[in-house]
Amino acid sequence: MFSFVVVILNIHYKNGQAEDSSLQDRGQWASKAEFLLAVAGQIIGLGNVWRFPYLCYKNGGGVFLVPYMLFLVVCGVPLFLLETALGQFTSLGGVGAWMKICPLFAGLGFASQMMILHSCVYYIVILAWAFFYLCSSFQTRLPWSHCNNTWNTDSCRGFDRHNMSDLSENATSPVIEFWEREVLDLSASVDRLGSVNWRLALCLLLVWTVCYFCVWKGVKSTGKVVYVTATFPYLMLLVLLVRGVSLPGAVDGIVYYLKPNHTRLMDPQVWMDAGTQIFFSYGICLGSLTALGSYNKFNNDCYKDCFRLCLLNSSTSFIAGFAIFSVLGFMAQEQGVDIADVVQSGPGLAFIAYPRAVSMMPLPQLWAVCFFLMILMLGLDTQFVSLEALIMSVSDLYPTLIRRCHGREILLLLVCLVCFLIGLLMVTPGGLYVFQIYDHFSCSGASLLLLSVCQSVAIGWIYSADRFSNNIKAMIGYQPLCIFRLCWRYLTPAMCIGTFGFSLMFWSPLTLANGVTAPVWATVMGWTLTLSSVSLLPLWAIYSLMNTPGTLQQVKKNPLYHVKIHDIMI
Repeated sequence: MFSFVVVILNIHYKNGQAEDSSLQDRGQWASKAEFLLAVAGQIIGLGNVWRFPYLCYKNGGGVFLVPYMLFLVVCGVPLFLLETALGQFTSLGGVGAWMKICPLFAGLGFASQMMILHSCVYYIVILAWAFFYLCSSFQTRLPWSHCNNTWNTDSCRGFDRHNMSDLSENATSPVIEFWEREVLDLSASVDRLGSVNWRLALCLLLVWTVCYFCVWKGVKSTGKVVYVTATFPYLMLLVLLVRGVSLPGAVDGIVYYLKPNHTRLMDPQVWMDAGTQIFFSYGICLGSLTALGSYNKFNNDCYKDCFRLCLLNSSTSFIAGFAIFSVLGFMAQEQGVDIADVVQSGPGLAFIAYPRAVSMMPLPQLWAVCFFLMILMLGLDTQFVSLEALIMSVSDLYPTLIRRCHGREILLLLVCLVCFLIGLLMVTPGGLYVFQIYDHFSCSGASLLLLSVCQSVAIGWIYSADRFSNNIKAMIGYQPLCIFRLCWRYLTPAMCIGTFGFSLMFWSPLTLANGVTAPVWATVMGWTLTLSSVSLLPLWAIYSLMNTPGTLQQVKKNPLYHVKIHDIMI
């Protein structure tokens, strides 16, 4: 099946190379600011707010910054520059760029686009949840702050400090009951999907509609929307930070966040967490950086842009920790419990811990609106920029079909519609379990690490790190530091292989919501999602070798095997 798809894409790619004056212009960024904001919107997302602060606390506080910075220097920045420069040099998306610069490894492009497609299906469900919470935040009394709602059970207990000391084992909080009974209507088993929750389905449809109109005109519309979606979250983060540090108990929360524990450096899990955080938060191996870079002018200084964006990304993660943990410290003090009892990561932070903290503040509706608007904007630009990268990559493969008349708009509509229909599975009572399976397997850390190794080998050894460095010099007028060539050849693949090995050694079955262990069929489905992208690497390489005449040495000397500078500039 995958081989058939790859063959069809290759045929269209070759047939689409002939020039056609009726084709719509591919487009470029109107200014450098649009490029910087678009990339910032893509890489700075929910993981910066709800994953990095938790990992920092969990893995030794300030000590976690040691492996984090090491992975950033050895893997994050070199691969970030590689992908951005590759797109700018070839002026093609994720698939076309690899097909032109290193055809044997073009499976990297197909694999990355498959991962984007998977992420588009499940990532937007988070925004549907956030929109539901945002609408609920305009009520006179926040519905998750008390137990007087129709969905509350007799076991529900409020947040009063006096109630915390005599809670029974079966007691639940109003915020958990709102999340599980009102928002999700969560089933007890992954085997019971149930019917679609029409309110969440409407929220999902609304968010997909917004995404469609953000992307439908390509770089012209995307470049304008990011001025709002990429900057507004910083305004909200600043508001929440100022409010958070002014709360009683904030200092205790910040101390928990940064308190160093040097013994944690000996734990391999700490290094794995640091590596996967870099890959997730920098959008590496998803093809989006290549697509966004392809809209740049040929002589744009992508080298300096790389450093600016990487600094912005990591700084945002670090500062977000102060905003989050200052509020968690306040909540722990109000409840009279230890901070460790209220710290959560992922959706648990966004939809349980933080809403609970907000409900204890003066003017809770205001802070709830600010928080969920920030979540929406952080996720929205990541979603539609990923969608733009996917559509552009397909457009580069089918230029004569898509880049004329309304071909792009129709393709985008079809992608949004299919992703929306699949996403309906995640707004059922058992949808949270499906979401967690998608989240864990479709864009897993192991997959990203494997693609990173292949990218480094393709550029560092097959194409040549020196040659790629010269290509960058042709664009910006000077060569990158020699450390980048060293990373592409040795350091990056070595670090990725080591982390990949650790991830396999410490692999354990996925635990879903409420402690439910994923059944065998769910694990099989998850690994199928993983293989649906990773398998395209060897399949394409085999297909390419079988259909290219001559021996391997002759293939490497083929003029179509590598790209020349004058070919790009034409």
